[in-house]
Amino acid sequence: MKRFCLATGVLLLAILWIGVLPLANRTSFSVHMVVHMGVVAGGAPLVALGLSGTRFDVTAGRHWITPVFASILELFAVWGWHLPALRGLAESSILFAVIEQASFLVAGVVLWLSCLGGAAAGREERRLAGTFGLIFTSMHMTLLGALLSLSPRPLYGTEEVSCFGTPLSAIADQQAGGVVMLLVGAIVYLAGGVALLSRSLTEGVPNETGSAGR
Repeated sequence: MKRFCLATGVLLLAILWIGVLPLANRTSFSVHMVVHMGVVAGGAPLVALGLSGTRFDVTAGRHWITPVFASILELFAVWGWHLPALRGLAESSILFAVIEQASFLVAGVVLWLSCLGGAAAGREERRLAGTFGLIFTSMHMTLLGALLSLSPRPLYGTEEVSCFGTPLSAIADQQAGGVVMLLVGAIVYLAGGVALLSRSLTEGVPNETGSAGR
């Protein structure tokens, strides 16, 4: 199962970075957001599931890589690269585009690993902290997506762009990208947090029943 998740995650990343990003209009914010959400909410959790518990699990034995720390790292990566100045650099420079995508992947994988991986000892506590980390990430992605969708003016240029062959004005392109973040990023992280909480509660029931019996 781990190998399947890892292979699927790597395949998805290859499709996004080799198939979508080079062939689409890189100045389109909505195209950027489709790739961004595909990396952090699709490729990253799959890769993390494949690496969790293996020797490549960077969170094992590193107690300082907590879900809260990782969620803050994700916040800086997401909000930082959506500042107009850095967004412009990523659109105009291949080097900065590579750094941007790499930071999205690293931040995403570290966050999901901090919630799903680590050493077996203390995994229950990590899972509970991961619930908070993923829900917090969902909240800040919801906020950013809403700000982008509701902004009265375009933040990333004024010219018409092509989103997968569909011409969009700058403001419509930005609003579409914000909606993608709301529908994909916020929902996936929220679902992940709820799933972790549900698993913790479900696994806690037999222990409490057994204690009562004794």
